[in-house]
Amino acid sequence: MSLEPPPTGLERLFRVEVLVGPVEDHGMTSAGHRRVVPIVGGRIFDGLDAEVLPGGADWQVVRADGTIEIDTRYTARTADGALLHLRTHGVRAGSPEVLEALLRGAQVPATEYAFRLHVMVETSAPAHEALQRELVVAAAARGEGLVVYDAYRMT
Repeated sequence: MSLEPPPTGLERLFRVEVLVGPVEDHGMTSAGHRRVVPIVGGRIFDGLDAEVLPGGADWQVVRADGTIEIDTRYTARTADGALLHLRTHGVRAGSPEVLEALLRGAQVPATEYAFRLHVMVETSAPAHEALQRELVVAAAARGEGLVVYDAYRMT
């Protein structure tokens, strides 16, 4: 008998639109080229209804090849008043020209670069606690002042 993992798939959970402020470039630090992008608001919808609250950020490290390591933390308040702590980890990668265009705020088709995330949700709300036990991945796009991603549960 051989050991076989179960079949898997993806089930769409929700869409997130995060409004972001201007990039704060911290330059080369002991961790690498550090940038911080403030999160100033947004919304979660189409499967979960919540408002993204201002105050979070994306603490990025830009690798030597231009790939950006994504590390966000932010809070959302659901329609029923529950607080969700969201954290994403991932990468945004593409050609130097595409990454520079995104940094300038240019509209670039999401097919021109890779922007993938692992999404973790933390909450004390019983109505949303199942999200804490899910493996959630996302495909994202970056626009001027905006990040949009679709979150999927791995089944």
